[in-house]
Amino acid sequence: MKTAILGGGLTGVTLAHLLSKQGEDILVLEQDSHIGGLCKSITTDGFTFDIGGSHIIFSRDQEVLSFMHQVLEENRGERKRDTKIFYKNRYIKYPFENGLSELPKEDCFVCLNEFIRTLVAHEKGELKDPKNFSEWIYRTFGKGIAEAYLVPYNEKIWNYPLDQISAHWVEGRVPRPPVEDIIKAAVGVETEGYAHQAVFSYPVTGGIEALIEAIARPVSDRIRTGFTVTDIQKTGDGWEISNGTETIRADRLISTLPLQILQSCLSDLPEKVSTAISDLKYNSIVCVGIGMNGQTLPFSWMYIPEKEGTAANRISFPSNFSTEVAPDGCSSILAEITYNAGDQIDQMSDAEVVRETINALATAGILDPDQVRSALSVRHRFAYVVYDLAWQQNMKIIKEHFSSANISLVGRFSQFEYLNMDGVIRSVFDFVRSS
Repeated sequence: MKTAILGGGLTGVTLAHLLSKQGEDILVLEQDSHIGGLCKSITTDGFTFDIGGSHIIFSRDQEVLSFMHQVLEENRGERKRDTKIFYKNRYIKYPFENGLSELPKEDCFVCLNEFIRTLVAHEKGELKDPKNFSEWIYRTFGKGIAEAYLVPYNEKIWNYPLDQISAHWVEGRVPRPPVEDIIKAAVGVETEGYAHQAVFSYPVTGGIEALIEAIARPVSDRIRTGFTVTDIQKTGDGWEISNGTETIRADRLISTLPLQILQSCLSDLPEKVSTAISDLKYNSIVCVGIGMNGQTLPFSWMYIPEKEGTAANRISFPSNFSTEVAPDGCSSILAEITYNAGDQIDQMSDAEVVRETINALATAGILDPDQVRSALSVRHRFAYVVYDLAWQQNMKIIKEHFSSANISLVGRFSQFEYLNMDGVIRSVFDFVRSS
């Protein structure tokens, strides 16, 4: 039996790796000239940047973590996380609730007081279950932390009204902070949040794409790049997949493509399924890589919630992940900006985005523009899944249809789930074991 896997990102190559181990005949079809998807890396002027956003290797899932470590073999270094939140020109410890003592005293009081007031109201049963993401933030952290950090940051990254985002996905992804940690943090006792990522790994050379290449290495002869799927037809005993000039036949079809791309390849989708896919919400991303002479800030990455200044919601410091991703005596920054079709960022040229990002980071004191020696800008249409209030109903319709059509959907934009790298690999593990 021949299995065609559409898409050569992290999901596709992991599927190929695991299915081939079971003896299956597989073929990966990837439209770009090389694999990677959102986990691609580019090296230019001696600087290596992850052009789909900053990626690090960590997980609570020990099976997945071991898999990533094993495939990288010796090309893996470890770092201790040193992450900040840029707040009122201060570098506040991340997570925000673990750095309360570093806030201006009045802000610290408001955050602690509102957290306790919310906690008491919850214990008294005065708070109803949240109906959306905005309500979840306020009812979990209180007004102080919500309005100082979580609301402005999430408004920036999602570029979508928080009261129009579902709350169903948050549990397990955004941990509820222990009460004692909040109090300790407010009085200056050291606490550590998100402990599962306190130590992370990263490839020594090659950027995060080195992980994808390592996973794909045993099946590299079964990956076809430069094949853009334009048409998919069901035959009596399988599938015909065409790029407009060539047709490939397969017995089984697994798609890791964004649903919107898959939709365009199918001519016979029921109207309600097409409508459900068209109604799904997502964000795009532009990543600005900046190579510099000299050293940058000593941090791992940093969140920027404030709307004034830079449009970037997160900046990372790749040269602090590995000394091999920048020339000797140099350092690097990667800024991430989410946007949507038709908005201000979408209408700006890449050169304008680069210039404005450098100027804004310089104004904030994060970099010295005279040190910049190289810069690039790369866009990805599909970056973040947005769980709007209609997501659950739309996905129910979509999943039921593709299940009945015997097209398997695996991965971030095929399952339309906000999955990190470890979540993507876990989804592949679970699929392989159940298929």
